[in-house]
Amino acid sequence: MRTRPAGIGSVNADWMGSLPSRLSAMPLKCLAVPGSHDSFTFWVDVHAPVAPDQKAYVKYLATMFSVLAKKVMVKWSMTQNLTFREQLDAGIRYFDLRVSSKPGEPGNEIYFIHGLFGHKVNREPDICVVFLDFNHYYAMEAEHHVYLISMLQQVFGSKLCKNCAVESITLDYMWEMKYQVIVFYHHPSAQSIPVMWPGNKIPAPWANTTEPNKLIQFLEMTLKERAKQGSFHVTQAILTPTVNTVAKGLVWGLRNYLVERNLPTIMSWIESQKPGVDGVNIITSDFVELTDFANVVIKLNNLLLSEKKLKPR
Repeated sequence: MRTRPAGIGSVNADWMGSLPSRLSAMPLKCLAVPGSHDSFTFWVDVHAPVAPDQKAYVKYLATMFSVLAKKVMVKWSMTQNLTFREQLDAGIRYFDLRVSSKPGEPGNEIYFIHGLFGHKVNREPDICVVFLDFNHYYAMEAEHHVYLISMLQQVFGSKLCKNCAVESITLDYMWEMKYQVIVFYHHPSAQSIPVMWPGNKIPAPWANTTEPNKLIQFLEMTLKERAKQGSFHVTQAILTPTVNTVAKGLVWGLRNYLVERNLPTIMSWIESQKPGVDGVNIITSDFVELTDFANVVIKLNNLLLSEKKLKPR
């Protein structure tokens, strides 16, 4: 008899454990899973130096106009308001992680970043089945990667799912093996570690546009290629500001100037999608609490139940 994880407090907190058995037996790559973009940007440190992911001219401006520049950067660096635990409670199960050392700081501590430094990568409370996608690294030498990979192994231990055929990963399998975490580590230093999954098993095509119509065209085009890859797939339903965008909406910030006004169009497209082998899998969004994002994505799984089962001969 399978043991499902206990609920943790909100409607979507245990949505995976509440799925019908027909869906928990399907490959996870076929299910619709809500995720967050730049997941740990709910807090950034305005007193720390500008993070290494920024271009030289941004670092220069931050040095020349420190207080003002960083106030602006906060508005354009933060893509989430909810903490990690709050995102979990809301139903988010995929986390997009960008990490860096802090140049000049002794030791091998690693921080989440997006323009500015955020929290240290540290121990988190017990969690349900999640995808942790470490996909961007900055100012990290070999010893930093060793430190981070060792930390992940120590924190999650036997909860880490071993790298294997994507097709074999179902919720039933995860529960049976008592796995809770799938870590993707997009760096050669993790190639020999059985519990670190390579980045090519979770492509996340990036539209890099400020226009919702171009974003949707791009997402539809990349979904058509999905079935050939046989992997997990991240649909990044996000708009990316250009330098010009930031200049025009300087005092407004990412949320007020770019995200909120375009969310209805993006959400309408998400609502029209269907999960499956050649459909959506993981979908990410900025500011996941602004709409009923997680609930909309989770409900897409009901469409899989309407598919007719093949009658045995």
